[in-house]
Amino acid sequence: MRPIGFSTGALARNDVDRALKMLEGKPGQAIELSALRQDELLPLVKQLDDLDLNRFRFISFHAPSSIEPLYESEALELLESVHARGWPIIVHPDAMLTIPKWSRFGNLLCVENMDKRKPIGQTAADLTAIFEQLPDASLCFDLGHARQIDPTMSEAVAILTLHAKRLRQLHVSEVNAQSKHDPLTREATMAFRRVARLIPKDIPIILESRVDESQIAQEIAGALAALEPEDALAPTGD
Repeated sequence: MRPIGFSTGALARNDVDRALKMLEGKPGQAIELSALRQDELLPLVKQLDDLDLNRFRFISFHAPSSIEPLYESEALELLESVHARGWPIIVHPDAMLTIPKWSRFGNLLCVENMDKRKPIGQTAADLTAIFEQLPDASLCFDLGHARQIDPTMSEAVAILTLHAKRLRQLHVSEVNAQSKHDPLTREATMAFRRVARLIPKDIPIILESRVDESQIAQEIAGALAALEPEDALAPTGD
């Protein structure tokens, strides 16, 4: 089974310890440590040595989704300690104020496609322009963002086709009209299955669904089902 797990920020905003406790005894071998807000970055980096992450096969780290210009250099220095651990660093395109400076993270820099709120990063063309400046960077493909931008999933196909070799991690959730991450719906599941054939089975899934602890196992099972290609689910004839 491909590595699958949750973003700590989805389970317990700004409380990594609580999120990890919620995951004890639950299925899943992946974790994304989230410092989605700028003021969360320093405390989380300082906490890394004290976290028990031994049970996870895959670990990534989400950088702040917005960074003030005067803080960018400090943020980059803090993220060096994440890079040294060999963990992918998930970043929003518009958070990189001076894009060339982020090239220091090589292929561990994992650029995420964006939702409708952001000024850039929603399309295959947007991502191409970013990767031209960061030739070694990889891709964190957010299926919920892609569906919000284009419910037909045509743009998702374009991104997954054009940037297939860069794909390193998935974000999976329902993304609602307010760009909030909700539990998966049947409609989202069916949309994601349209592109599942383009996603290798070893690519880790990180769920960003906002769920209660009692819903964690169910959401993991739903995400795995959503990544089954449509043709794999079709009934076979006699």
